Amino acid sequence: MSSPRPFVIRSSPIAGKGAFANRRIRKGERLVEYTGQRISQEEADSRYAEVPGVPHHTFLFTLDDDTVLDATTGGNTSRYINHSCDPNCEAVIEDGRIWIYALKNIAEGTELVYDYRFILEERHSPAAKRRYPCHCGSKNCRGTILARKR
Repeated sequence: MSSPRPFVIRSSPIAGKGAFANRRIRKGERLVEYTGQRISQEEADSRYAEVPGVPHHTFLFTLDDDTVLDATTGGNTSRYINHSCDPNCEAVIEDGRIWIYALKNIAEGTELVYDYRFILEERHSPAAKRRYPCHCGSKNCRGTILARKR
């Protein structure tokens, strides 16, 4: 019989705490809902103002143009799933909710990661990239959690 939650939280080599598979996870499995207080983008900006020279860190997840989830309030363990440029999970928005799914089979003990693809409207200057660093260690690492500009 499998555990109700397919992962445990512990110290991560990527950043702070991370989520690690406590059993084999199958590709396509829905792992957890990303939860948090529903707030406006304006409220998110006021709660987590950018500080020049300080790397960005929040538990915010944009749901749509009007709504952001702040997992600091009302969030669950999904907030500890770290970013990687070589993800084994993905976040999917379904009916106004955010779910984390396995992109591939994941072995027990493996850290669960998804590509945050953080949207930044401004130019991706070297200074901007330093505010949003990636430490995933992947051979495909782009050095930032920012989404590629199109």
